[in-house]
Amino acid sequence: MMEVTHLHVHTEYSLLDGAARIVDLVAKAKANGQKALAVTDHGCMYGVVSFYKECKAQGIKPIIGMETYVAPRNRRDKQGKMDREYAHLVLLAKNEVGYHNLCQLSTQAFTEGYYYRPRIDYDLLFEKEDGMIVLSACLAGDLPRLLMDGQYDQAKEYALRLQGRLAG
Repeated sequence: MMEVTHLHVHTEYSLLDGAARIVDLVAKAKANGQKALAVTDHGCMYGVVSFYKECKAQGIKPIIGMETYVAPRNRRDKQGKMDREYAHLVLLAKNEVGYHNLCQLSTQAFTEGYYYRPRIDYDLLFEKEDGMIVLSACLAGDLPRLLMDGQYDQAKEYALRLQGRLAG
């Protein structure tokens, strides 16, 4: 039987999106034989301590993350509809450095980038990339949007540019 680890999971702390209670979520993962589980609430990390403790208590490896909102231009830009739009990215901490960087991204999203939602931008992500894994997120991410629009060359270019920046 193949092992499954869910890497894009919203809890009751996910802004306007989650309903799963952490205790129930972790118990269900354990009952299904999962060895690890991620938390990636929208725009925040409010539930990560409870999630971590519950996973440890139930013998599940916790993977700490967040589904962040990415500003279309700069996180400090806040001009009308143009800056209300945003893309999603899932960020996962690989280690303690990644966890600290994720905390800093979350904080700066609220203190510097908040405009309808807590937002980061790619420059901030590249500053704080150490110790993190970046996933393309849901259909509201830049890469999935390009693919859905049939813009395959632009999607490939975006993915390679992002990969090169995060790896370099």
